[in-house]
Amino acid sequence: MNAPLAWMQLCAAGVLEVAMALALKSSEGASRPLPSILAVAAALGSIYLLASAVRALPLGLAYAVWTGIGALGVSLAGMLVFSETPTAARLLCMALVFAGIAGLKALSPP
Repeated sequence: MNAPLAWMQLCAAGVLEVAMALALKSSEGASRPLPSILAVAAALGSIYLLASAVRALPLGLAYAVWTGIGALGVSLAGMLVFSETPTAARLLCMALVFAGIAGLKALSPP
């Protein structure tokens, strides 16, 4: 597999991770069947895509990007969808997560 395809899979895996978290929130503690099923399906899809991407990408980098997309995406969704407060400290921490991921990518071998 080539690296650009692996990166696309990794980004898709991160997006599915965000979808999984949103479905979990909507499932109300797994008491609602449809959101619960969607959460499990998104989690399985995310893990499958991550596993596929690490065949061509360094494991540490891929895992950091995957969790970073999830963390940043869920934090943004919390602010936009669930009206969580976007404090300056929270936004700074999100920027630091992003910077850490970008730094890992920039410093990783091609």
